[in-house]
This record gives sequence, C-alpha cells and structure tokens, in this order.
Amino acid sequence: MQNLYIGVMSGTSMDGVDIALVDITDGKITSIASDCYPMPTEIKSQLLTLCNSKQTTLQALGELDHQLGMLYAKSIDQFIKQNHIDKKQVKAIGCHGQTIYHSPNSQHPFTMQIGDANIIAAKTGITTIADFRRKDMAYGGQGAPLVPAFHKAIFLNPSINCVVLNIGGISNISVLIPGQPVIGYDTGPGNVLLDSWINKNLGKNYDKDGLWAKLGKVDQSLLNTLCDENYFQLPAPKSTGRELFNLTWLNQKLSNFNLNAQDIQATLVEFTATTVAHEINKLSINAHLPCQLLVCGGGAKNPLIMKRLSALLPKWEVLTTDVKGVNSDDMEAIAFAWLAYCRMNNIPSNIPEVTGANQAVSLGVIYQ
Repeated sequence: MQNLYIGVMSGTSMDGVDIALVDITDGKITSIASDCYPMPTEIKSQLLTLCNSKQTTLQALGELDHQLGMLYAKSIDQFIKQNHIDKKQVKAIGCHGQTIYHSPNSQHPFTMQIGDANIIAAKTGITTIADFRRKDMAYGGQGAPLVPAFHKAIFLNPSINCVVLNIGGISNISVLIPGQPVIGYDTGPGNVLLDSWINKNLGKNYDKDGLWAKLGKVDQSLLNTLCDENYFQLPAPKSTGRELFNLTWLNQKLSNFNLNAQDIQATLVEFTATTVAHEINKLSINAHLPCQLLVCGGGAKNPLIMKRLSALLPKWEVLTTDVKGVNSDDMEAIAFAWLAYCRMNNIPSNIPEVTGANQAVSLGVIYQ
C-alpha cells in the first residue's frame, strides 16, 4: 500500500507554485507526479514590493497571507484533479509557504513565511504541515537550509564525494562527503540578482538559457566588488535571502561603475558561479573517491552557469540531479513532502551541524 504525501514549494524566485506527489514506503522515496502553477502577477508584485521595501500594513500582510493560502489550496486541488489522486490516500501536505523575511542573526532571531495553512487544510480536506523553520530556530538554529537532511536521505553514497547544489533565488549546498558530518548552507545569490536585473532592464522574469548574459563580458573589477561582502567571510552555519541580496544592494555595488547592462548580467552569472565554486574548493574531500556536483533548481537549466561551474571546478563532475532520477525542478517540492512525512511520524528532520540547532527535532506544525 502506498503512503502518499504532497509537497508544495514557492521559492525566492517567486516564479510559481511547485507541487510534487511522493510515495514514501519503508524509507524508500518515489516521485509519482509533479507540476508547476504560475504565480499570479498581482500576488507576485505584492510579494516583491513587500520584500524589497520591507514595509507593509497589518491589513495588507493579513490579506496577502490569505491570498497565498487560497492560491496554494487551489493549485493543490487542480494538481489532485489532473493526476486523478484519491484525497483519502494522501497522508499529508507539506507546504513551505512564501518567505517574506528571514533574520536568523538579529537580536531576536525570526523567520516569516506566509500562506495560511489553515486555509490549505480546510479547502483540500487534507492534513497540512507548515511553519517548518521556526522550531529549528527555537533550538538555536538558522532555520535553514532544511533540504540537506533530504539530500542525505537520497544521495549519500559511501563511494562518492557528493555536493548537492540548489540554485534557486539563493544558492545552497549540501555536502555529503563519506566519513564526515553532513553540512550545508547558503553560498550566496543564485538567480535572484540575475532575475531582478533582467526584469529591470528588459521586463523579463528571467534570462532564458543565459542568452542575454552571453551578449556581455565579465568585468573583473565589478566581480571583485560584488564578492567584497561580509556574508562570504562568515563561517557556516549561515543562511541569507532577499533581505541582503536585492536590487538596492546591487545598485550600491554598481555606484562606481559605468557598464552596459549585458556586461553586468554576465558578471552576475560569474558571481553566482564563483561564490559557489569558492565554497566547494574549500572542502576537505576524500582524494581516493570521485567528485560529483549534483545541481538542481532553476539555475540547473542555465547552460552558462553550468558551463562556468564546470570550468571553476575541474575536479568535479557537474551534473543535474536528473541523472540520479530526481527531476531538478522538483527537488524542493519533493523535499517538503518528505519533511511532512517526517513530521507525521515524529522523525527528526533537521541536521544540527547544518542549521546550528542544539538538537535534532521533527519540524513543522500540523494543521487539520
């Protein structure tokens, strides 16, 4: 008999609602179906304004929380109908929610995801797990990244030095080196600056296949300036987001430069690849084992980023997670289905070495 879970994720890029149906039986994780539902322009605009301005009203925040809850519920119901899923067979939905602010290092650490899970549970009739990050933070952790525990469950291999790289809005790595504790953290920007810059200049949501960046040339002086950011000097555990890496930050870095827009885009691609490679090159690997970098997230579909990663990491075989049987687009949605499974079975799902929490706990709040 199948044990079905649904995972729901909308990430930093805010390009859509990713949904995956997963069977988790006897510890084996099998992806059954997946889809992505576009983020309505009006909601995305409100989210970007909120995240960029860091200002809102209680009324606006409450209404946006409600709108996102309704969007998630509607998308899940559509997904269930399209895939002819019997709701009674679904044990739980794991929904990450939309992060609007993440501040793990402030005097009073907090993280905030919205998208009312009460609405999801009520509209779908399925037990819903949400609010995954705050329990980890209550135990002294960063509340991020959470996906390394899932990466460990599916990719840990005693005969391979493996790093899983998710390039969403922010890039994060899970380090799976045989004989070493699993570590993972945010390396810095993924697509967030690339998407913001092309949107500002061309009105596009993203640079498909890196074609616009290919028209430009990397400016080494600008690259050095971008890399001169305190975040990159911080030791792990660490996490970041739009709170730091945004257009305001970029414009400040550009203040002493007079470059064409394509050169800036090309340099931003190099910035993403360079900051990832810098972290991976610092790792202590088992010299007798092969090295594989498994890439997922939207950045895995950018051939320019993938090319630069291969060039900057000559010891590593750079692949997408598709070659391991996990669709690179679905990784995080599948992960939150797995996190829901862990919560429903009270299985610890954070890794203290990754987040900095003082103990392993089962993450998420149950809404029924």
